[in-house]
Amino acid sequence: MSQHPTASRLVVAILAALSGASLGATDVAVDDAGAGASKADKLPRVEVVGTPAEGALQPGSTAVVDQRELESSRTLTVNEALRKVPGVHVRDEEGFGLRPNIGVRGLNPTRSTKVLLLEDGIPAMYGPYGSNESYYHAPIDRYARIEVLKGVGMLRFGPQTIGGVINYITPDPPQELGAYAQVMAGNRDYVNAHLNVGGGGALLDVIRKIGDGARDNTRLRQTDLNAKYVADIGDFGAVTLRANRMLENSNVSYTGITDAELANFGREYNPFANDQFDTRHSGLSLTHEVPLSDAALLTTNLYHYEFHRDWFRQSSTTTDTQCGNAFRDARLRGAAVDPNTCNSRQGRLRDYYTRGVEPRLTVWYGLMGAEHELETGLRFHAETQDRLQVNATSPTGTSGTLVENNRRTVDAISAFVQNRATWGAFSVIPAVRVERIDYFRRNHLTNREGSEEVDEVVTGLGFNYALSDAFTLFAGVHEGFAPPRAEDVVDNAGGSVDVDAEESINAELGFRGRVGDEFSFEAAVFRNEFDNQVAVGSIAGGSTPLAQGETLYEGVEVAAHWERAGAFGWSGAPYANIALTWLPTADQEAPLRAVVGNAIVIGSADGNRLPYAPRGLATVRAGYRSGPWDGSVELQAASDQYADFANTERPIANGAGQLGRIAGYAVWNFTLNWRPENAGFSAFAAVKNAGDRDYIVDRTRGILLGNPLQFLVGVRYDL
Repeated sequence: MSQHPTASRLVVAILAALSGASLGATDVAVDDAGAGASKADKLPRVEVVGTPAEGALQPGSTAVVDQRELESSRTLTVNEALRKVPGVHVRDEEGFGLRPNIGVRGLNPTRSTKVLLLEDGIPAMYGPYGSNESYYHAPIDRYARIEVLKGVGMLRFGPQTIGGVINYITPDPPQELGAYAQVMAGNRDYVNAHLNVGGGGALLDVIRKIGDGARDNTRLRQTDLNAKYVADIGDFGAVTLRANRMLENSNVSYTGITDAELANFGREYNPFANDQFDTRHSGLSLTHEVPLSDAALLTTNLYHYEFHRDWFRQSSTTTDTQCGNAFRDARLRGAAVDPNTCNSRQGRLRDYYTRGVEPRLTVWYGLMGAEHELETGLRFHAETQDRLQVNATSPTGTSGTLVENNRRTVDAISAFVQNRATWGAFSVIPAVRVERIDYFRRNHLTNREGSEEVDEVVTGLGFNYALSDAFTLFAGVHEGFAPPRAEDVVDNAGGSVDVDAEESINAELGFRGRVGDEFSFEAAVFRNEFDNQVAVGSIAGGSTPLAQGETLYEGVEVAAHWERAGAFGWSGAPYANIALTWLPTADQEAPLRAVVGNAIVIGSADGNRLPYAPRGLATVRAGYRSGPWDGSVELQAASDQYADFANTERPIANGAGQLGRIAGYAVWNFTLNWRPENAGFSAFAAVKNAGDRDYIVDRTRGILLGNPLQFLVGVRYDL
C-alpha cells in the first residue's frame, strides 16, 4: 500500500539543499567555520539533544536526565528515570523495569510501541519497523544520561515520529585506567552488583541484578555486559565500537489478576509459579565519524543485534481458557487456583535479527545572508522475525503441538534532510523524511505467504528565536508517522489486512530559559491531531481488536531546575526539580473501528477519553547538598485514567480486572548519599514508595499493581 508519492520528492529536496550549500558557500562567512572540526573532537556517536547549547537551538521541547541526577536520586529503573521528564507516562509491570511501558503526550504506553527508543543514536529495540514492542530493556545502570526530544527534530530519526525520541547515552570510555565496584541490597531479596573498568579508550561494564518482583512467583534475574572502545584513526577520523550481551532468566507471568482475586488475596497475588521468561540479547555496533572539511562532517552507524525470547506461560489474560472454563471461572469469582492441575503450558518462542547502516552528513555553509546547518542521512535497515508457538500438555512442559510457525521480514529504506537557516537571533528549520517499508510474512504450517509495501513522506517546519543569550522561543509543526507492524498489514493466510499507517499533525509552542547558573526552565503547549491512530488490540489473543480512527491530544508541559549554594543563609546548596504535565484533551474524535470488518469497537464513541491517558502527571524533587552529604525527597504522581474505550467507571461484579477507572496515585521516594571528597568509599540509602502505597497501574490483561515498598543500602569503591 502507498499513502504518498515516491521518494523522488526527498531526492529533489536533498539535491536542492546540497546544491545550495555548494553554490552559497562564499556568499557569507560562517561564524563557526570550524564547526566540523569541533564536532569531531567529541566521542563518535549520534545525539538527539546534545550539549545544553545545542539543546537551546532545538525547535521542539527537550529534556536531559544526567548522571548526577540519576545517582543523586538513586534511580533503580528506567521507569523511575523517565518520570522525571514532563509529558512522559511510564507504568510498572514486573518490578525491575525490564519491560517498561512508555507513553508520550497521552499515547498508550503499552509495550512502548508509540515511542522511538535509541541507544547512542542507534535503534535500541529489535523491531522498530515490524514489531516495536519492548519485551526487554537494558538496566538503567548502563547509562550515563537520557535525552528526550519532541517536535520537528524527530524527523532526523525514525520511523516513529509522533510522540517522542528517547536516546540512552552510554558512558565515555576513559583514557586513564580506573574502575569502581558497587553493591546494593534491600528487601524483596534485591541484590545489584555493578563493576566498571576502563582505560586506554576502552570500557567494560558488568551488571548483575536479582530479586523478587512486584508479585508472588516473580523471581527476576538479569545479567548485562557492555563493552565500548574508542579509537582515533588519524586522517580517517575516529570510531566507537560497542558490544553488549544481556541475559534474563525470570519467573514472570503475562496475565494480571481479577477484581475478586485482588479483593480476596491482595495486590501481590499471582498463582502461576510455572511461568518462565528467558531472553538473550546480543548487539554489535560501530560509529565512524570523519571531518570531510572544516565545514562538513560524516557520521556513519553500522549495527547488528539479535534478540531471542522464550516465554512459557499458563495464562495470557484473566479471561482466556487455556486451563479450561472452570479454571477461568474460579479466577473470576476469586477462588484460589492451582496451576499444577492445569495440563497446559504454551511456549511463545521468538527470534529477532536486526541489522542496518546509516550514514549522516552535516554541512555548515552560508547562503542569502544566513548561516546554514544542513543535516541529511540515509538508513538501510532489515529485520527478521521467527515466531513459534508450542502448546505443551503438562503444567511444566516445554514441547508439544506446534500451532504457529511464522517468518516475518521487513526491509526499510529511509532518508531525511533538515536545514537550519539562521539570521541573527532567528532560525527557520524545515525538515522532510521519507520511509519505504517492504513487509513479508510466511506461514510455514500452511505454506501461505504474502507481502505489502508502505511508502510515506512526512514534512515539518520549526522556528527558534533567541530573545537573549538566556531566553528562547521555539515552535514547530510536523507530520507524524508510525508504521504498522508486520502482522498488522499481512495476515496469517498471506492476505492484506489493509491497515493504514498512523498519521498525525503535531504542533507545539514553547519557551525555555536560564537565569545564571541557578535556575533553568522549559514550558510548552502541544496539539497532536491524528487523521488515523492505530489502537493495537490491548489483550493477547485478540479479544480487543485492532482499531483505528481520529483522535486529538492537547496539553501543557513544564520542567524547571533550581539550585543555589548558600541560599537562605545555609552553608550548603538546596535544590529542586519539577516535571509537570497537564493533558486536558485526549479524545476519540469519532468512534474507532476494527480494522477487520470495520465494525465500531464496543464502547468507543466521539468524545470519550482515550485509555491510559491521565490528565495530570507530576514529579517533584527537593534536596540539600552539604559537604559529602546529599539528601532528597521525591514525589511521583499520576491522576485518574481509564482502562477501556468505553470509559467504564466501575469494575463489574466478578469482573476480569480489565475494566474500570484506574485511580490516581502518589508515591514518595527518599534518598541519602554520602560521598567524601578524595575518598575511595562512598555509601547511600534509598526508600522507594516509602508509604507502601497500594495502587493499580494497568488493567490491560487483568490488574497489575505498582511496585511495593523497596528499601536498600549500597556501597561503592572507586579505584
